[in-house]
Amino acid sequence: MALTDSKKKELRILREEEQAEAVRATGRRATNCELGRRHFLHAISAIGAIGLYEPRFAIGAPAAERPGAEEGVFDLGTFALESGMLLPNAKIAYKTHGRLNAAKSNAILYPTQIAAQHGDIEWPIGPGKALDPERYFIVILDQLGNGLSSSPSNSPAPYDRARFPTITIRDDVAAQHRLVTERLGIRRVALVVGYSMGAQQTYQWAASHPDMVERIAPFCGTAKTTPHNTVFLQGLRAALTADAAWMGGDYREQPVLGMRAFARVYAGWGLSQPFYKQELWRQMGFDSLASFLTGFWEQRYGRRDANNLLSMVRTWELNDLGATPGMGGSLEHALGAIKAKTTVMAGQTDMYFTAEDMKAEAAYIPGAQFRVIPSLWGHMAGAGLNPADSKFIETEIKALLSS
Repeated sequence: MALTDSKKKELRILREEEQAEAVRATGRRATNCELGRRHFLHAISAIGAIGLYEPRFAIGAPAAERPGAEEGVFDLGTFALESGMLLPNAKIAYKTHGRLNAAKSNAILYPTQIAAQHGDIEWPIGPGKALDPERYFIVILDQLGNGLSSSPSNSPAPYDRARFPTITIRDDVAAQHRLVTERLGIRRVALVVGYSMGAQQTYQWAASHPDMVERIAPFCGTAKTTPHNTVFLQGLRAALTADAAWMGGDYREQPVLGMRAFARVYAGWGLSQPFYKQELWRQMGFDSLASFLTGFWEQRYGRRDANNLLSMVRTWELNDLGATPGMGGSLEHALGAIKAKTTVMAGQTDMYFTAEDMKAEAAYIPGAQFRVIPSLWGHMAGAGLNPADSKFIETEIKALLSS
């Protein structure tokens, strides 16, 4: 559709205003690439996803300073893992938004995913958004291994670095359950919602505590890791550990080459073929594929600790809801035992948590609604980076909460 003369004039005025702002801030006019990046950063800042991209561009008050937001760490003491090992001085980090009501009936649990910490996933939180702190008490739960909760990078010997014990999704949920019940005094949960590995934890909450969880909204994540997904994860591990600086996990400095290779492998899986073919990375302000791979993917994972990443890769790899005690090793039985009202959302072009796999699992959950996010952003459809995808997810969560 052709632009009208008045619309063209509006766009010229807007562009000159942006250039004037750039000159005030930097002393020079911005390039087209810089203006595109600015548009993208403003968009993801508006939805709270800036921490997953470039934290230094965050706009407004830090999340920890938002009214009603509080960070905390809960000491688990000596924590018994599913493997039978005991993890001494274990801890779980978390962040809350909003206030728990008198009836303690408005709690929403929101676990993190691989490489994410609680400040990275706040895009659906805010007044009028799906997770509204004016109505709900939202608890973001930091996974074991993410660098804030007990992890290879912050645990003392003999469980430091690569010697950190294997963690399962059930270990994550067991630690979170203690926090929620012992520290926060919650006995009923209005919703558990999660993306990717957060979705894995969401399913586990519903299976392990069916009488406690009223609703679940897992998106872009399966209840059991598939063989094809495992191939992806093994590729990540092989890429990182091939770096000579890895030194079996006892590196003196982060294995930079391995971390870059890890990110490059992820880049080929995390976004769809049409995303790259149509050069949708230009919407994010990048002027070349090379700058996108370094400026987005390498930065996204390069800010984390290598042992932490591999610990979480192993947790992901082992995920199997059917291994929940009492389910007889049956994924179908475990899914069928879920009592919570359920909305499952899959990314249309997700290559490792495929819509086909997620639909097949959802069919076993009594009364579950299955929705497909119509997106070319692959697995990143659930990351809060593309406003259209985020709006779709928020709309479904709001509908579930109103049911």
